[in-house]
Amino acid sequence: MKKVINNPADVVEEMTEGIMLAHKNQFKKLENVNGIINRKLKDKVAIVTGGGSGHEPLFFGVVGQGLADGVAIGNVFAAPTPNTVQEVAQAVDAGKGVLFIYGNYAGDVLNFDMAAELLEFDNVETTTVRVTDDVVSAPVERKDERRGIAGDMFVIKVAGAAADKGLSLEEVTNVTQKANDHTFSIGVALSPGTIPDSGEPTFTLADDEIELGMGIHGEPGMERTKLLPADELTDQLMEKLLKESKVTTGDEVCVLVNGLGSTTLMELFIVNRRVGKILDEKGIGVHDMDVNNYCTTQEMGGFSISLLKVDEELKAYYDAPANAPYYKK
Repeated sequence: MKKVINNPADVVEEMTEGIMLAHKNQFKKLENVNGIINRKLKDKVAIVTGGGSGHEPLFFGVVGQGLADGVAIGNVFAAPTPNTVQEVAQAVDAGKGVLFIYGNYAGDVLNFDMAAELLEFDNVETTTVRVTDDVVSAPVERKDERRGIAGDMFVIKVAGAAADKGLSLEEVTNVTQKANDHTFSIGVALSPGTIPDSGEPTFTLADDEIELGMGIHGEPGMERTKLLPADELTDQLMEKLLKESKVTTGDEVCVLVNGLGSTTLMELFIVNRRVGKILDEKGIGVHDMDVNNYCTTQEMGGFSISLLKVDEELKAYYDAPANAPYYKK
């Protein structure tokens, strides 16, 4: 796979330099670690996110007003170091505590937890919400083992709005956990992405194959099948998503159709059209629909569908203003 890079070992450092040149009025780069913070911090609970590079615009793209205050950036598909997380948290802490939000992957869990322990010595209070929206990755009785994918967007959005409202760390954490508990996603892979330093694909699929439920790093899904027409494919994904989420007639949801890297907006809108029709036929209200590329895997082909089941509280936080390089409301 062709990539526009220099030395593969330098891609994250050079990407970060480019980010800072593009957003120098909004971002500040920390000197000693690969962390970025919002230049205009507020006197409130701080929100820190992060994870491996390679999923752009997550995670740096959600640093801004009404969203995250700082991001800890890891190497490609690798968790940020505990020291990076620690320094980002220290830089954004206003004395009211810091909430960590990140996808539920072993490396991230280990390193963010280690950072939280280090921050205790600095009298920085932290709490954590791990995003667990991928319904295929574990059964409902083990929901806390599920992976985090594009549902990060809903969870970070709610958290940022709750913090901006001036809630306490405990209150922000509780409403963020509620958002995570009401967020459900499923994806499909059409083709792999490749890791810059190796040039190797993250998985293999035959030209006429797709995998339902595959994770964003190539984690196993629920079924391999031949390529299906868009409506038939969306029907299968939505059947599984509605069954797992228990979203039903009379409920109201926010929808995100997220591209994984190389799937065109034309294709994503065709999927979104079918999602809207299914929800309408089932009497499920749609509060908002978003179609974009937020959580990607290099040039991976495919998409995910996420539902946030909303009540009046979650709708208010979802609708609150937000302004980051890759997300605005």
